Amino acid sequence: MANGNPINFCVLGGGGEIGASCFEVSFNGHSVLLDTGTHPKKEGLESLPAFGLLSRAPDAAIISHAHVDHCGSLPYLLRQFPGVRSFATHPTVRLIDRMLHNSVSVMNTLRKERGIEDYPLYEHEDVSYAMRLMRGQDMQTWFDLPTRGVEAQASFNHAGHVLGSASVLLRMPGHTLYYTSDICETNQELMSQYTPLDPSIEINTLVIESTHGAVDDEHSRVYQDEIPKLAEAVGGVIRGGGVALIPCFALGRTQEITNIIARHMEEGIIPRAPIYASGLGRAIYEIYEKFPEYLNPRAALRPLEQFKRIGNVWNKESMDRLLNEPGVIVATSGMMLENTPSALIAESLTRANHHGIFFVGYLDHETLGYKLLHSELGEKLRYGIGRPGVERKLENVKRFHFSAHAPRKTLLQVIERLKPKNVIFVHGDQHAIHWMKENAANGCASFAPTIGQTITLEA
Repeated sequence: MANGNPINFCVLGGGGEIGASCFEVSFNGHSVLLDTGTHPKKEGLESLPAFGLLSRAPDAAIISHAHVDHCGSLPYLLRQFPGVRSFATHPTVRLIDRMLHNSVSVMNTLRKERGIEDYPLYEHEDVSYAMRLMRGQDMQTWFDLPTRGVEAQASFNHAGHVLGSASVLLRMPGHTLYYTSDICETNQELMSQYTPLDPSIEINTLVIESTHGAVDDEHSRVYQDEIPKLAEAVGGVIRGGGVALIPCFALGRTQEITNIIARHMEEGIIPRAPIYASGLGRAIYEIYEKFPEYLNPRAALRPLEQFKRIGNVWNKESMDRLLNEPGVIVATSGMMLENTPSALIAESLTRANHHGIFFVGYLDHETLGYKLLHSELGEKLRYGIGRPGVERKLENVKRFHFSAHAPRKTLLQVIERLKPKNVIFVHGDQHAIHWMKENAANGCASFAPTIGQTITLEA
């Protein structure tokens, strides 16, 4: 394919913000969507990408990974445009199936608890329909896109973010685009770092995440440095006869943290004690077990049976049994949203002072997790809808920084290495994207489009 053709790039979601990632790439009368996410901070129809901007059905959707901010609106898209095929890596196909069915259950719960009339945005049968139209692909293997009469291909490149996550190389007539999606340059406990794209491949347009674009490298926390700090904190709680709660996202962080804790118990750094993992995290763990070839070759994925089930946290007797001996509980949700297992367990733990609650991921300022972390002793917080406030007596509440996103210096290196003609900054807050656009373009034509904006990109 000879270089030289312009393309149009329209942001449907994920421009100037983190959430509902969805980008339309149009060329030669055809279009492809890169990701179809939902927004974790918005509810109902507002959480969707701006699908109303689509004038016709896209020819295909390419999904980078299974976090819902990248895949959560795919069934809704197919309600509007039936028959659109989608593509993802083989593990991501399995993970999306599980994540989307869980999303239906969560939306039904939110409709009952909060009266959100828009929910559910789709039903279980819509998820099943979407999965029938999805095709799994190998890493670093070209596959044809269903753009009749126009040759277009794509391939996936290991992104290192979570199981099956990939950057997307999109080859169109006269134009090649590379979408990093979420990349991680750290060798995590289970996942190996991202695979840099071969610099001999000429990239006309680079679409790059900007999550940590606002964080100076000297202020970045190093993943490997945080591990011993977490182990020390958990060990102290166990030795003191308490329970350590680690709120985690179901996909990625749950599997990483359970294995980090287990390894440190095997090494004698943390005293032996039961490790518990909650429902969706366990279901995702089963998929990790089916795709060991996608993990770091040096990773030691423990059998899921090694981690106990949490049980019914809404039942007092079950909760009492869970907390009557020292242990480690890895539970969703990672930001401790109200009425989730991590929130209800925290409600019990904060009544005493010998336990510990340790956050290991991002905390939005409006979430219960953030409020707990920054609350004072004696302050009351509500951990569930309609539940009374509970006075905080627990002092040992901390946050550790386990990011699976590349730091600023790595993002700069990607741009410098690939030397694209155009670079588009997405998936970051406004401050992060502004810094990247002003300082990271490295001589390229730089863009930071927001939702609804379309830009024309020359090759």
